[in-house]
Amino acid sequence: MLRLNEIQLPLDHPETALQDAVLARLGIAASELIRISVFKRSYDARKKNAILMIYSLDVEVCEEEAVLQRVGGNRLVMPAPDTSYHFVATAPANLRSRPLVIGTGPCGLFAGLILAQMGFKPIILERGKSVRERTKDTFALWRKRELHPESNVQFGEGGAGTFSDGKLYSQIKDSKHFGRKVLMEFVKAGAPPEIVFVSKPHIGTFRLVKMVEEMRATIEGLGGEFRFESRVDDLLIENGQMRGLTLSDGTTLLSDHVVLAIGHSARDTFEMLDRCGVYIEAKAFSVGFRIEHPQSVIDRSRLGPNAGHPVLGAADYKLVHHASNGRSVYSFCMCPGGTVVAAASEPGRVVTNGMSQYSRNERNANSGIVVGITPADYPGGPLAGLEFQRHWESQAYELGGRNYSAPGQLVGDFIADRPSVALGTVTPSYTPGVQLGDLNTALPRYAIDAIREALPEFDKQIHGFAMQDAVLTGVETRTSSPIRIKRNDHDCQSTNTIGLFPAGEGAGYAGGILSAAVDGIKVAEAVALSIMARQ
Repeated sequence: MLRLNEIQLPLDHPETALQDAVLARLGIAASELIRISVFKRSYDARKKNAILMIYSLDVEVCEEEAVLQRVGGNRLVMPAPDTSYHFVATAPANLRSRPLVIGTGPCGLFAGLILAQMGFKPIILERGKSVRERTKDTFALWRKRELHPESNVQFGEGGAGTFSDGKLYSQIKDSKHFGRKVLMEFVKAGAPPEIVFVSKPHIGTFRLVKMVEEMRATIEGLGGEFRFESRVDDLLIENGQMRGLTLSDGTTLLSDHVVLAIGHSARDTFEMLDRCGVYIEAKAFSVGFRIEHPQSVIDRSRLGPNAGHPVLGAADYKLVHHASNGRSVYSFCMCPGGTVVAAASEPGRVVTNGMSQYSRNERNANSGIVVGITPADYPGGPLAGLEFQRHWESQAYELGGRNYSAPGQLVGDFIADRPSVALGTVTPSYTPGVQLGDLNTALPRYAIDAIREALPEFDKQIHGFAMQDAVLTGVETRTSSPIRIKRNDHDCQSTNTIGLFPAGEGAGYAGGILSAAVDGIKVAEAVALSIMARQ
């Protein structure tokens, strides 16, 4: 198989154009071509009037070696690399104890899946409910202002990524092609096949629900076990070695191998780990607001006359501004054609996030506009970032009216430093509701100043970004974990607790569905190799 990169074609090219481009690139006749498959597809919209489709193709031909020699020196033609997944171990028949996986977000699910596929029959623990029961509880906050602390956007089967845009792309280094394994498993579970080759794949919440259930069934069919509403309240550690854990109902489970895939919002678990002596350190994260525009404004600015083209879909953006006060402001988790959602997990606090369905056809575009902060902004020990987040989430709850409405302000009013009293042409999508007013006290002064400076600068890149009627909704505080549960590079185990494998977003080693899932595979392999070494 040959890999052909950077095949450029017009946006509305005919179906035969791919074959014609391959024949021209390789200098072969149609009779010598056996098969073409698309490995990656993206587009170049720098010239809005002449958008190009960019392809990487895997091509099977007759006399491959002869073709390679003929095109020798062409860096855009090469043997296709092996992207298939290869298991590192097979569980022995006399397995001494089953590994435990804490958390069923993308990291925990893939750690459990890989361990199950290798025969290790993991026990997977989730403090929240199964995904469909969890969905009902999540809607209770959105529709009835009823928060369920153990079952919400953050907690439950599927993790925080279930109620998100379902983005499946990342900038992580992936020399072992673990990301390909993730995408292929998602397709097996019911994801659209094109996620394997489009440059920015996404799934959307409703499809993710069904996929999570399918993955659970696969793991159970391989001997794995799920236990919902099973919060881990204590670790059993002897002389720096994991021996097991205790659940909230008092049940004790013994195991020398525990994957810690708890997500970025398990604050009580972070506190428990600290009490147990597991090494934790504070890390940087970001805080800000959600911003909403009409999706049509973004489409016109990014795609020009091709806005609305079915191949291109709803346009996205990625923006960065380095403010004069030294802070970096950037767009985060951009959700084309999506909604802003209530993402609180603790009573008396308001948190926002963004979500899209697969169609991405809602009226508004939204993204986080966030400011980077470091532990120097919240001194006080490894858990100080938790209290920093809680403070501003509680402040948002007060500004929103103490009923889980979120505080909001029109972008034009925010820039002009005046309170908002009425909506304009943009209707905010956050439910249960938005309380308009003044966001000056919703974040630290340095964050407010940096965002106020950044919005007009972003407007220079996307015309209409600083439009008067766009809406800011607060607050966005869960961009990533405020801690890192440090692990060794060589075996993925905690630096001071043997047998504990910190993983994913909550441990500070991932950011997003794909990178968390990839980290789950990496840690599962480390667990398998550790078990085999001790057998």
